[in-house]
Amino acid sequence: MNQRVNYCDMKCARCYHFLSPRERTRERHKSPRNKDGRGSEKSVTIQAPTGEPLLANDSTRTEEVQDDNWGETTTAITGTSEHSISQEDIARISKDMEDSVGLDCKRYLGLTIASFLGLLVFLTPIAFILLPPILWRDELEPCGTICEGLFISVSFKLLILLIGTWALFFRKQKADVPRVFVFRALLLVLIFLFVVSYWLFYGVRILDSRDRNYQGIVQYAVSLVDALLFIHYLAIVLLELRQLQPMFTLQVVRSTDGESRFYSLGHLSIQRAALVVLENYYKDFTIYNPNLLTASKFRAAKHMAGLKVYNVDGPSNNATGQSRAMIAAAARRRDSSHNELYYEEAEHERRVKKRRARLVVAVEEAFIHIQRLQAEEQQKAPGEVMDPREAAQAIFPSMARALQKYLRTTRQQHYHSMESILQHLAFCITNSMTPKAFLERYLSAGPTLQYDKERWLSTQWRLISDEAVTNGLRDGIVFVLKCLDFSLVVNVKKIPFIVLSEEFIDPKSHKFVLRLQSETSV
Repeated sequence: MNQRVNYCDMKCARCYHFLSPRERTRERHKSPRNKDGRGSEKSVTIQAPTGEPLLANDSTRTEEVQDDNWGETTTAITGTSEHSISQEDIARISKDMEDSVGLDCKRYLGLTIASFLGLLVFLTPIAFILLPPILWRDELEPCGTICEGLFISVSFKLLILLIGTWALFFRKQKADVPRVFVFRALLLVLIFLFVVSYWLFYGVRILDSRDRNYQGIVQYAVSLVDALLFIHYLAIVLLELRQLQPMFTLQVVRSTDGESRFYSLGHLSIQRAALVVLENYYKDFTIYNPNLLTASKFRAAKHMAGLKVYNVDGPSNNATGQSRAMIAAAARRRDSSHNELYYEEAEHERRVKKRRARLVVAVEEAFIHIQRLQAEEQQKAPGEVMDPREAAQAIFPSMARALQKYLRTTRQQHYHSMESILQHLAFCITNSMTPKAFLERYLSAGPTLQYDKERWLSTQWRLISDEAVTNGLRDGIVFVLKCLDFSLVVNVKKIPFIVLSEEFIDPKSHKFVLRLQSETSV
């Protein structure tokens, strides 16, 4: 159960918005009054923290519990809830958890195989060079300066290969895909076969015969390193450069509200294209708000609930006749329903504009009391010195009621908790932002990344496609990215081939003659 935050401890004169009626009456009698009958107000001066974080950890500060009156974000799941969860959904969620465990095992297995293969690749040239001196040192022919130069060449080539492999392959994985990356798997198989073939040749021609030509052995190891460098160049072309040139245009449409975006991609597989779409979705699409979709459904249900069908011929008629009569009556009422929709939207816009104006005025008045304390004025500051967190808590109650009403009207109250608003307010105060910069987050819906992860409503996705997800993109492919509440429909179109021709215009052709007639005034 939520507990009430006592803002009276912060010496704020407007904290009665978060008190019960009895406590408001008690505070009204306790609060001092000026001669003009208004409550005394105190200007707040803040001091920027030096070397300390803006918001302390929960372990070092008493946790502030959200107020009972804030936002009324408590959700009650009833039997008629539109987003209720059935036993099938629970079973699907448990299956997704089991699948996630399998994906973790697959991810670590692939990482283990790649690490083992990389270690084998880097140790093989060193082993080729060190094994002959260890096994038959006395039988080797002297190499001299040539071998020493080859040693330096192998060392630097291995260092370059190590840095390139780390930059290309050993990256933090951003997502778990259902299938393996085909080109990456082919490269790993190619490297494995290449190293094994070198080891077979080395074992048959050098170890068994105890070759005495040490210079040839070192050159054999150098050739292996050169071949590995060329394979690394091939990996850069296949994994990075091949997809840079745009070849397809992807139209991404959200199924619930129809919001769409367009993206240009190169030659990618379907699952990699889906990852690119999801990465752009979190920063380009506005956050999904299911409360905005309930108004139209409620309006349609209200129209159907207002219809009554009376059976005047007795109980012999079936239910089909009643449903047809109800549909016909609804069609007749549809002609006048657009007027009701027009006035409802106009009234909603009026309320939004009115509460937005109140919110802007309340925030501007609250920010007037904030003044940054200069270093040379710390000793003579008339107001109380506070850190940004305390200053945010002090001025928040004066704007809380207007912000609460505006978020309710625009149906955004479940995305903004009181703690997140306090953090954003303290951040704006610390960086000397204006009231307009503070309100920008609440006046218009932002992208999904702007909000907390627990409010995204879309973290686990399912890829639905008629073709194999390892196939490349082509014209006309449609695949769906589906989460619990909505889905993203992706339509692939190939960028058309453009024929661009050149037309030359002679500069001497830009000459004109003025023909005068006797009737003209020129």
